[in-house]
Amino acid sequence: MGKRSSQRKKVTLGDSDDDDSLSSSSTSRSEVMLSQGIEDVQLDKESSLDQALDALYEKRATTRERALSSILEAFSSSLQHLFVEKKFATLLHQCLNSIKRGSAKETSLASHAIGLLALTVGHGENAHEILDESVLPISQALKSSFESSKVSGLVECLAIVTFIGANDPEETERSMQIMWQLLHPKLGSNVVSRKLSADVIAVVVSAWSFLLTTMDGWKLNPKNWQESISYFSNMLDKDDRSVRIAAGEALALIFEVGSLEKFFVEPKGLGDNSIHEENTQRGGLAHLQGLKGKILNQVRNLSTEAGGKGSVKKDLNSQRNLFRDVLEFLEGGYCPETSMKIGGDSLSTSKWSQLIQLNFLKRFLGGGFVKHMQDNEFLHEVFDFMPKRKHLSGSEHHLSSGEKRMYKSPNSVVNKARTQLLNKQRMLSQGRNAGHYAVGFGDEEP
Repeated sequence: MGKRSSQRKKVTLGDSDDDDSLSSSSTSRSEVMLSQGIEDVQLDKESSLDQALDALYEKRATTRERALSSILEAFSSSLQHLFVEKKFATLLHQCLNSIKRGSAKETSLASHAIGLLALTVGHGENAHEILDESVLPISQALKSSFESSKVSGLVECLAIVTFIGANDPEETERSMQIMWQLLHPKLGSNVVSRKLSADVIAVVVSAWSFLLTTMDGWKLNPKNWQESISYFSNMLDKDDRSVRIAAGEALALIFEVGSLEKFFVEPKGLGDNSIHEENTQRGGLAHLQGLKGKILNQVRNLSTEAGGKGSVKKDLNSQRNLFRDVLEFLEGGYCPETSMKIGGDSLSTSKWSQLIQLNFLKRFLGGGFVKHMQDNEFLHEVFDFMPKRKHLSGSEHHLSSGEKRMYKSPNSVVNKARTQLLNKQRMLSQGRNAGHYAVGFGDEEP
């Protein structure tokens, strides 16, 4: 986004004291009307959100879907703090109702809206309330959902609300377990076996990794994750590149976390009850080293994979680049360093955890990513990122692209007010000049 000057240009009508007074007075009125115009637009946007929220009570599904789309657009394009202060609970519970009763499309839209709501409120009691209220409905919806868009939306929502709202490792692991059950279900009388699409698998693995970035490896419950390294290693052999890339990032993160004993299963027969405890430890270490060697070979092959028939060059390059970074990390301990421009500021990452967080949030926010990175204080804290800002005074205001278009429109409240003032100023100026010359001509008469 562009930067606005902190100095507003004033209209000068003349050099006399009266002209200076008129200029100052006119500028003051102009600023007041400009401020009023901005407030009118903000009230109009809030009114539109109120209407969209009311529409979530409608029986017609298409009406609710359109309302949710409007809410998503508003929350993506700017931070709706004032609206959230007034309607936080209502919006949350209406979106949860959509998850419970809505179609796949409505559920996906409502899930995204809840995630944006959590990003808007940031850390605190409201974020934890979102997590508490959402976990059960999301978990139940996932058990009965088969549509790819619905499952993906629910999982991404769970990841976002947990990332922001979880107060302790147990809450984060609870959400990670819900995701893991999708990937690696323990079949029983209450579990329905289903085959997830490659796209959904990639989303779930990415969401799981996103939450792992917040965890201290030593606090993980080993019983929950002992099969994860083997599982992700097997995923590196899958046909779909998005699955391989997601698994590669997950493995790099697990090795970065460092608590590898949490993530692997010891060979059978070498459990805690073994008489030869020393042999058990050696066996476990040998198993881990062997698994790491296997992963190293897989990563090396994927970093140089040749394109096959029908392969997309962009996807192939993404895979190669990712696994070259993973290979360099596994062999030498070097994490990839990245830098991207947010407006005129640089956002840098130097760890796998940071890169995974950045990529996940960038995908989730889509077109709203830059706006949120510039204005969202929660994201500033996450990435230790502080954009350069001009300290605007008085009625000056950071405008969204939508607001700028409205203000530039010849029919906008602001432009109409400005036009009226300029016209009035011209008339006053012309009147003063005409009076001045008239006096002059009169003085010249004999």
